[in-house]
Amino acid sequence: MCGISGIFDIRGRRDFDAALMHRINDTLHHRGPDEGSVHLQPGVAFGHRRLSIIDIATGQQPLFNDAGTVGIVFNGEIYNYQALMDELQGLGFRFRTKSDTEVIVHAWSAWGPDCVQRLRGMFAFALWDRASDSLFMARDRLGVKPMFYAPLDDGQVVFGSELKALLAHPLLRRDIDPQAVEEYFALGYVAEPRTVFRQALKLPPGHTLWIRRGEPVGQPQRYWDVHFTLDARIDEQQAQEELLRRLRESVKLRMIAEVPLGAFLSGGVDSSAVVAMMAGESSGPVKTCSIAFDDPQYNESEFAQQVADRYHTDHHVEMVQSDDFDLIDTLARLYDEPYADSSAIPTYRVCQLARKHVTVALSGDGGDESFGGYRRYKLHMMEERMRASLPLGLRKPLFGTLGRLYPKADWAPRVFRAKTTFQALARNSVEAYFHTMSVIRDAERMPLYSARFKSELGGYNARELFLRHAQRANTDDPLAMIQYLDTHTYLVGDINTKVDRASMAHSLEVREPLMDHELVEWLATLPSHLKLRGGEGKYLFKKSLEPHLPRDVLYRPKMGFAVPLSRWFRGPLRQRVRGSLLGGPLADTGWFDLKAVGQLVEQHENGSRDHSTPLWTLLMYDAFLRNVMGAAPMRQAA
Repeated sequence: MCGISGIFDIRGRRDFDAALMHRINDTLHHRGPDEGSVHLQPGVAFGHRRLSIIDIATGQQPLFNDAGTVGIVFNGEIYNYQALMDELQGLGFRFRTKSDTEVIVHAWSAWGPDCVQRLRGMFAFALWDRASDSLFMARDRLGVKPMFYAPLDDGQVVFGSELKALLAHPLLRRDIDPQAVEEYFALGYVAEPRTVFRQALKLPPGHTLWIRRGEPVGQPQRYWDVHFTLDARIDEQQAQEELLRRLRESVKLRMIAEVPLGAFLSGGVDSSAVVAMMAGESSGPVKTCSIAFDDPQYNESEFAQQVADRYHTDHHVEMVQSDDFDLIDTLARLYDEPYADSSAIPTYRVCQLARKHVTVALSGDGGDESFGGYRRYKLHMMEERMRASLPLGLRKPLFGTLGRLYPKADWAPRVFRAKTTFQALARNSVEAYFHTMSVIRDAERMPLYSARFKSELGGYNARELFLRHAQRANTDDPLAMIQYLDTHTYLVGDINTKVDRASMAHSLEVREPLMDHELVEWLATLPSHLKLRGGEGKYLFKKSLEPHLPRDVLYRPKMGFAVPLSRWFRGPLRQRVRGSLLGGPLADTGWFDLKAVGQLVEQHENGSRDHSTPLWTLLMYDAFLRNVMGAAPMRQAA
């Protein structure tokens, strides 16, 4: 696991400034504290920070082939590298190392751009090829590892594992993209391929980008997508057996390491399943890490302890205070662009704990998307039955009117909070799911924007992102559709971003067995009734695990990492919220209606409404402006 960076000259073969390249590389020191190196030659510069996991002795980067004609910087792990090494040796390639990095170099020479089809793992890499005078970049299928790049005005292309590497280049324009800001306030993150800056981009998951000298930078090319065919001819018992076989294989592949290895154990189904499989593949106790909350409402450590006791793991628990909000500015600097998932706080803490005991940790991330585990899936399917019974022409005026008139009862029991449901029923399926996934919904979001900002948006709404992905989904199954949407939006933009930055902040490598692409592809062939049945999410997954996990772990209500935002904003963070949202950089942008923002603050403080999510989203945007944009002159888009 590493931090990678570099510069490529598409107009010629200029000599790059070594001091600049070292500064760019040093921004990623936290991703790879073990070693660092920079390589410069006319027209190409590579930077690498290394966290040594495999082939510690000889796996240094940048790595070149014997002839010096192909070189690479690579972040990630290729889990089938040993099999590929044997195949490539059979083709006549000679290896100087035992690293998966050298496997990619020779795979490029053997198969060209199609080499990515052979790689099983999490990866982002940039490869220079002298024969084609080009730079080839690739990102893994599910976006576990990040890749940012920016074509600069003078013909350079700068790239790196995090935005901060690009921000170290003085020629990167800091113009903020209004459409990225709209996506952030709708979803809580800036979705691929945008970044918060106009000039910088994210390479989307499952894509490559081939940049040839003398040619303008083109569009990334898709090499993989998940196809929900739902056509597997398999009975339930066979599906359970096959699922466990695939899960064990995926976990076993991710246990290859030359450093201490363990797992996160939250007490949820996904992480508990991973630990159960690890215990079956390990000769000694599995090292597991959990955090406990001092507020019982958010604490699920007792369930983690049940699993730890059952498998006799070497279990480590640390208590996190419920008022653990001192990380706000740290998180803003860590993520480089606005990011509003408050569970980043406990995720940061559990990574901090894990790094005291291991260098590699397996996680349960990605299970909800593939197995059908989110509570919102059940609610969406209930809405779908209603949408199917009434045409949109009737639903839109009927439920649209109800949605406008029905009060927003944050204080009431969930059964009486019908406003959101009415609003969803007035929309088509994809727009309704966007409404569900919005951290600040259209009716609440648009009043926060100033007239100037709305003008700069030019009519853009973040729902277009969902509509664009839905066109590629190629499925009429309503559950498969929203699983597809989550795989391309929430999983990448929120979950993977959160875990990558939080883990790398502590130089911890996290591996996700439930995001193995072969497992994901197989699950996409299973009919939806094996994923969501009778209101029970992850039906097949849970049935398969009944012999391996306590029933309390499998069938209790899902909790997830949560923090008490509502109480913070009425108590210890009250003054910070007022100071940050009603003045300072947020007000200076001219992009927000301060009267509307002030109304949110007042209503939340007096207890008439719970605006904790929009207030947190605004607060983290303010933290971005103060901590990231404060380091350089801020220029809003004209």
